[in-house]
Amino acid sequence: MKTFNIPEFYRSRIITPIKETRRKKDKLKRDFSPTVLDFGPVQFLIARHFGFCYGVENAIDIAYRAISENPDKRIFLLSEMIHNPDVNRDLTDRGVKFLMDTKGKQLIPWEELTPEDIVIVPAFGTTIENQKKLSELGIDSYVYDTTCPFVEKVWNRAAQIGEKDYTIVVHGKPFHEETRATFSHSKENAPTVVVEDIRQAETLARFITGELPALRFFEEFAGQFSEGFNPEKDLQRIGVVNQTTMLASDTQGIADYLKNVMIRHYSLRSEQVEAHFANTRDTLCYATNDNQDATYALLTHHADLVIVGGGYNSSNTSHLVELCEGKFPTYFIESVNKILDRQIIKHFDLHAKEEIVTENYLPEGSPVRIMLTCGASCPDAVVEAILLRLLSFFEGTRPVDEVMADLGELS
Repeated sequence: MKTFNIPEFYRSRIITPIKETRRKKDKLKRDFSPTVLDFGPVQFLIARHFGFCYGVENAIDIAYRAISENPDKRIFLLSEMIHNPDVNRDLTDRGVKFLMDTKGKQLIPWEELTPEDIVIVPAFGTTIENQKKLSELGIDSYVYDTTCPFVEKVWNRAAQIGEKDYTIVVHGKPFHEETRATFSHSKENAPTVVVEDIRQAETLARFITGELPALRFFEEFAGQFSEGFNPEKDLQRIGVVNQTTMLASDTQGIADYLKNVMIRHYSLRSEQVEAHFANTRDTLCYATNDNQDATYALLTHHADLVIVGGGYNSSNTSHLVELCEGKFPTYFIESVNKILDRQIIKHFDLHAKEEIVTENYLPEGSPVRIMLTCGASCPDAVVEAILLRLLSFFEGTRPVDEVMADLGELS
């Protein structure tokens, strides 16, 4: 596999060796059990898979190369390169400026750019409209294009089924950068509509069956369909692709549901299904699948609480939080600075969409068992900092080197 040049300050003397040890022991990724670090009065259960994935490492490698290769030029990112505040903050500290925010709002006018400027395309990819705009300005958006290969795979899959006269149904968050990019590329090949969840899929089904009048479609899916979309015609043949960071079970549920709607509505036999529903494969990236599978395995064990690290606007991280909070008290934090002390933690509430403060999050008694994981854009160094901060609240703990030596003996 290709290796990338990742700045050393993103790595960890604890987390990175754990990952490498597990990789050597389990090259085929068949063991999803967590790594247990026993410090005596506190134990940490570390998820088998988490942190920088191939696409993120690729993006970081390209972005820092762009900086080193262009010391005398202005460098811009179309928007956040990945959804991690530490990475984006370091890039801006090095002089990189964002042209847009994560919702697509323009921060720097296009007119301020010149052909001499460097523009980095984020890992989520970008829209065809943005690519054309950069081209008109004399800027080649492909020189430092960090688009994740797995996002491009979704675009290719959408193009393939679009060429077969299917309408594309994109399962994703409508205003997420990746979904906006996928929508832009998909609509070039086929009518396209975005569904955010099973509720919207159920609404879409009512237009497929004619239960709801076609004109109401434009109200229900405002801002989520391609120009010229005709619900009476374009919902007769469909195929499902997805934003690569969605929950696999949610995407599969939506695809199965819409497939069964087609089977019932058109009274299809098994060999006739593809006349109305494309045989699409799950387009989630490998890292999303691995991280979610590792989280499911993590949750089969006992713990007092879970800490999930990552950017609050990270889609893949938020889905890990959703899985964890269904079973254990879960605290979603973007950095170690959110752990104020042994009694108080500031964390993000996915439902209220705001940071809240929880007191007495660490239980009394011994040993305390804490699960740790993070999203695909979270550096190992962030996870290490969280672990060490929590460890500092306990007396009589075993030295880190001693616990790491135990791990080495198991390899």
